[in-house]
Order: sequence, then structure tokens, then C-alpha cells
Amino acid sequence: ARSSQLRRPSSMNNYGIILNEIGLESFVFALQDAIIQPLAAILLPAEGSELEAHHSFTIRYRGGEDTHLDVHTDDSDITFNVNIFGNYSGAPLVFCGINGEPDHRLFRTAYQHRLGYAVLHRGRHRHGAEDITSGERMNLVVWSYSPTYRSSEASRKVHQKEARKPDLRCLSYTHDRDFAQFREFPPDKKSRHFGRGWCPPRGKEYHHGFVPDLPADSA
Repeated sequence: ARSSQLRRPSSMNNYGIILNEIGLESFVFALQDAIIQPLAAILLPAEGSELEAHHSFTIRYRGGEDTHLDVHTDDSDITFNVNIFGNYSGAPLVFCGINGEPDHRLFRTAYQHRLGYAVLHRGRHRHGAEDITSGERMNLVVWSYSPTYRSSEASRKVHQKEARKPDLRCLSYTHDRDFAQFREFPPDKKSRHFGRGWCPPRGKEYHHGFVPDLPADSA
């Protein structure tokens, strides 16, 4: 009965547990204070100097369940992502640019999770997990929030014009207005997402050759 009451960990993940719902809120605050806050203050001081709240959850990828995570940005100021079970292959974590910047849909790097190792990044850093090819991967994710940053001018979302066409690994079938111009939709995703993207915002498309999936969606 208890498991039936648990919510999905996030809007994009179906399998996992929200830690606050199983009595681990104080544990995550301790993790935030001891590890996430000191690192974020040094590495990402604008967003990470004063972290005061969090949303924490586990996520799981394996065949027949969630096999990937579409490219996106997080609803956080700082994201801490640590691998807690890693008997798997595939599923690299792909990083692109910062949301709103000219290179936000351009590939930067891919990271392969290792058991016990963590990644720390801005919530507005565009990223996604590519398909798992075997086994199972589980991660603990902590989204941290800074009220000070969110009330500052630095947090204001300003979208710049894209530098050029997006890299294939940085396309999002959930968010991008031109996804189908470059890639096929994954099974069962087209009916839900085709023509419903918002990115890039109108007027911020790359200069030459931008074609939206819906002709009526032209800038």
C-alpha cells in the first residue's frame, strides 16, 4: 500500500523514489551541507554559494523501463548526481551548453558514470542520458536551490540567438521545435511530443536553414 502512494521522482523519470517521502530529508540536508554546498561554492559560486533547499530522488534505467533520459535542463540551481548501482553498459551522460546561450544545443562532452562517483553541474546545463544497452544503472540525484541566486539579476533567463545548427546528441524530442528535421522520434514519443516544443524560442533560431517541425511554427 505504501509503494502505491509514492510519486514519480521527476516529470521525466518513472522509476525511483523521492527521499523525503521515505524519511531521508535530514540525511540529504546533511549531504548538502557537508559535500554539495562546499563544492558548489568553489566551482559554481553564482548559483551555489547559499543552498538552502533541495529535492532529492533516485532514478533507475534498465530495459523494459526507462532506458534513457531525453536532453533537458533541471529545475534546480545546482544538481548533484552520484551513481549508486552500476552493473550496466551504455547510458552515457551527455552535456551540451548552458540554456539560453548560443551554444546550448552544441555537444560538449559525455561522461560515463562510475560507482560512487558524482557529477556536479548547474541546473540550466543542458544534458541527457543516452540509451542503456544492458544491465541496470541507479543514481541518487539532489537538486539544490538558492533563494539568494533566484532573486538576483544573474538568474534572469535571457535567450541568445543560436550559434548554428544543433548537434545530434543535444537534440530534445520533448523541448525542441525542430527535432524531427534531424532525428527520428523514439518509439511511442512522437504522438505526445511532435510539434509541442518551445526551443529555441521564436526569433532566437540559428541564422541559416532553421526549419520547424510544424510549418505554422515558423518565426
